[in-house]
This record gives sequence, structure tokens and C-alpha cells, in this order.
Amino acid sequence: MVHPIEQRPGAQQWVPERGGLRALRTAVADCRGCELWQDATQAVFSEGRSDARMMLVGEQPGDREDIAGEPFIGPAGRRLDDALEAAGLDRNRLYLTNAVKHFRFERRGPRRIHDKPAVGHIDACRPWLAAEIAAVAPEVIVAMGTTAARSVLGRNVRIGEARGTVLESSDASATPTVVTAHPSSLLRIPDHAARETAFRAFVDDLRLAAEVTAE
Repeated sequence: MVHPIEQRPGAQQWVPERGGLRALRTAVADCRGCELWQDATQAVFSEGRSDARMMLVGEQPGDREDIAGEPFIGPAGRRLDDALEAAGLDRNRLYLTNAVKHFRFERRGPRRIHDKPAVGHIDACRPWLAAEIAAVAPEVIVAMGTTAARSVLGRNVRIGEARGTVLESSDASATPTVVTAHPSSLLRIPDHAARETAFRAFVDDLRLAAEVTAE
């Protein structure tokens, strides 16, 4: 599944200038900003409140999300739910989205295996996230994983170096941003003790973001 980079004009021409989240959610289905739409089932936009004080940004939809058209409903989503509960946060009061709106995968027989988005995909899809940030105007953004961090901050960061600090998004709003691991990474840690330590660190990052909204 190789497509030339020339097919990544960027999403800006498909992003409506007005109409809020409803217009964005409708328009994203027609996006041809990169080639990922050709193989994905559908664009997966977001879930959550338009007046949410906290926005959580992940990498891209997975297999389950691609089929259902909803973000964070697979194994990583369930782990996220566990962390939100531990941090005392109500998912229904948050806004959840992804940096890339289409599922990038490698087909192995009947299975579709997650394939990390390339920088070109992140940059091509960035206008959607910028429009979401402008429409929701969250008080804090949680960037989960390196893909989300690059999209929100406009540059590459190391999760370990950025954790525990409050940065600023690269858009005009300069929204306070907390960088953390992606919940899917917690599922790939084989050792139980290390997995629990990583989970607690993830919860601590969510609590740090919550403190920003409480200020």
C-alpha cells in the first residue's frame, strides 16, 4: 500500500471556514488531503463536547474505530477509560480526537495491522486539528504519543523529556499542552510491574492537565 507523496495536498481546502464542529464533522468525510482515504473505511472525526475544557488528542483511528467511525473504542480506548477514571475525569465532559483522521494500516492476510502515520500524513491532516482547537477552545490539550505531540506542538518531541511540564500548542491560541504516552503503548509492555508503573505515570499526566483547567 504505497502511494506517492504528491497525493498529499493537505486538508485545508476541505476544511470549512465556519459552521463549527457540526460543519467539520460533515466535511471530513470528503477529505482527500492525503492518500489514506483510499484504503480506510471512513474518516473518524471526534467525540465529545463542543465546550469541553480538556481536549485529548491521539494518533489515528485503529481497526475498530475505522469500522465503527468512533474514536477510542478499541483496547487502547478501554485503557484510556481506566486512566480517566483513576484521574477522576469524566469522559463525557471531554473532547477526544486524533491527529490523523484515517486509519493507516498494512494488510497481512485478512488482518489489518496498524502502521504509524508518516510526517506527511500528520502535516496534511493538521488543518482539521487546528479547526477543532479553534472551535472547542479548550483550556488544555493532552497530546497522547509522538504523533499527537508533533501535530499539536508543530515539532518533534521526546515523550520522556516533555512529560511533567506544560507546553503551548503551535496554533494562534497557544493552548497549554501536556504531552504523555499514547494509551496503546501501555498495552505493549509485557512486564506487569512496568506496565502498572507506566499506567500510573499516564494517570499523573492526566491529573496535571486537570490542574491546568482548575487554575
